[in-house]
Amino acid sequence: MSAIRGWWSRRQPVVSWCRTYCASPVAAPRNPGAPPAFSTASPGPGSKRVGTHNGSFHCDEALGCFMIRLTGKFSGAEIVRTRDPQQLEKLDAVLDAGGVYDPTQERYDHHQKGFSEVFGHAFSTKLSSAGLVYKHYGKEIIAKELQLDVEHENVQCVYLAVYKNFIEAIDAIDNGINQYDTDQPPKYVNNTHLSSRVGSLNLEWVDSDHSSEEENAAFQQAMMLAGGEFLECVRFHARSWLPARSIINKCLTSRGNVDPSGEIIVLDRFCPWKHHLFELEKELKINPPIKYVIYQDERSKNWRVHAVAISPETFESRQPLPQCWRGLMDDELSERSGIPGCLFVHISGFIGVNQTYEGALAMATTALTTPASSSS
Repeated sequence: MSAIRGWWSRRQPVVSWCRTYCASPVAAPRNPGAPPAFSTASPGPGSKRVGTHNGSFHCDEALGCFMIRLTGKFSGAEIVRTRDPQQLEKLDAVLDAGGVYDPTQERYDHHQKGFSEVFGHAFSTKLSSAGLVYKHYGKEIIAKELQLDVEHENVQCVYLAVYKNFIEAIDAIDNGINQYDTDQPPKYVNNTHLSSRVGSLNLEWVDSDHSSEEENAAFQQAMMLAGGEFLECVRFHARSWLPARSIINKCLTSRGNVDPSGEIIVLDRFCPWKHHLFELEKELKINPPIKYVIYQDERSKNWRVHAVAISPETFESRQPLPQCWRGLMDDELSERSGIPGCLFVHISGFIGVNQTYEGALAMATTALTTPASSSS
């Protein structure tokens, strides 16, 4: 306990809600001469014990240990950090150590020869211990956060989105998989991603105290850092991402009521839409693709016509607003377009503004039938 208190005084405090998941006492040694077991809770009678290796730690096992303690089966489990095979064999679950992947025995290592497990669902990145725990327990964790049944479609949506936007990068970094296929050296150093920040919590070679207590205290902070950002990601997807997806899905379903072409959608409430649009177009097999998105600017109350990009990563539009409108404003734009209330069209043609919904819709429908390069 004294080592933990000393650690709190020297290291930055963590946000308070992390303490809900990570209390901080150190358990007494279970065997004379054995390294002291590291506990993230006060183990009660019959508490589960989850093992991982001691020594230097990485983001995957820190996150994996945090996540597995969110499950019903391992809630409040004691974390035991050791490389002793005999100790590991006695534990209820083992992450990132032991050389075995067998979910029926709660063994989640990825270092052994021949290991090639992936998440599935069209993802091809080899899993780390974090990805393995998430693959088998992620839906349960998501369902608890969303307060839905584990088989609910929204649980599946968030489960896949959190893997894509959070877990997969941790898997890839731990397995040494580059983000891009290139032989060129990076143009800059990035030590700000989560895996790097977790790694920086390891004891430094100049630290005078490299005891098990200090090492375990550092690992606890790594768990809280990785776990805290994981929960933030889950809650973002539950609170913001999922409702936005629902809005875009509804708009796509009702797009025929906006224009017979089916190539224009109107947001009845503004929300982040670009990535949802591309994903849902693919899932719903929408063809022809959406060309324009109309929505009201919440500040000015004017209406915007946004030309959809060719892909989320590009600036080029599928069908930019007509060339003859670009760079024009106000009366000159209205006169050229023949549409009242026009305010602005960007020089690149990716966005236009009108005072009214009717005017914005007229801009979109006219643009659909006007060649983008038209000069009149």
